[in-house]
Amino acid sequence: MLQVGIKDVNKMSFLNNNPVNGVRQTMVQQRGQLHTLQPDWVAEEVPVALVYNGISHVVMMASPKDFEAFALGFSLSEGIIRTPQDIYGMDVVPACNGVEVQIELSSRCFMALKERRRSMAGRTGCGVCGVEQITDVVRPLEPLPFTQTFDLQNLDNALRQLRSVQQIGDLTGCTHAAAWIDPLGELQGGCEDIGRHVALDKLLGIRAKQPWTQGAVLVSSRASYEMVQKAAMCGVEILFAVSAATTLAIDVADKCNLTLVGFSKPGRGTVFTHPQRLR
Repeated sequence: MLQVGIKDVNKMSFLNNNPVNGVRQTMVQQRGQLHTLQPDWVAEEVPVALVYNGISHVVMMASPKDFEAFALGFSLSEGIIRTPQDIYGMDVVPACNGVEVQIELSSRCFMALKERRRSMAGRTGCGVCGVEQITDVVRPLEPLPFTQTFDLQNLDNALRQLRSVQQIGDLTGCTHAAAWIDPLGELQGGCEDIGRHVALDKLLGIRAKQPWTQGAVLVSSRASYEMVQKAAMCGVEILFAVSAATTLAIDVADKCNLTLVGFSKPGRGTVFTHPQRLR
């Protein structure tokens, strides 16, 4: 069973009495009123290091909330673990003006992770989130089954509700959201973060022990290949994005049988791949 502990994180500066966790008030000047100071809310971001069995694997900038969900979702969507049961324990601790999530992996997963890191040693980096070789960017994905359908008439209902999971965004205009929507377009859980990938990882982590059936993922951002890849790695068959999709995202979605819809707005949407799941 996964054990999660939080050590002294409540003492950190970003956990305070603000209206929501993840914002800070500052004094600003507005255009046309440069001689007047007024308060405004800004989003906080902190470095979050994911440490597996004592080895730091990656540092990401994230909103200071849902650390455990992020670590679990990232571990699944990056193929570090196959199931949540591959993580034996997790501690969230303050470190270097940020946070460390210390994760205890199963021996099998840790050996595979070390082998992955060893195979990358000495290669020239390409600058994509720590990936060391261009051929490592797009990982092979198992083709998704065709088990789900979604009525596009219900998408408008989900779009209306998406702001409900963006408390930080409502105050600052600075976050992305990722949500799971059921066939009726009702939100069944959602996350927000300053990073679109992190928001999706947090959602994948929160829902890690639930089946990815009877619904779809809706994100407030564009659909890049990483978003498609992360969703497909966790078994998501349908991905709606409020903004555009990239060419590589479309290619990856097509190859792994994921239904990808961009420009998801009330009454409209652009279906890029596998429309047979949509009604």
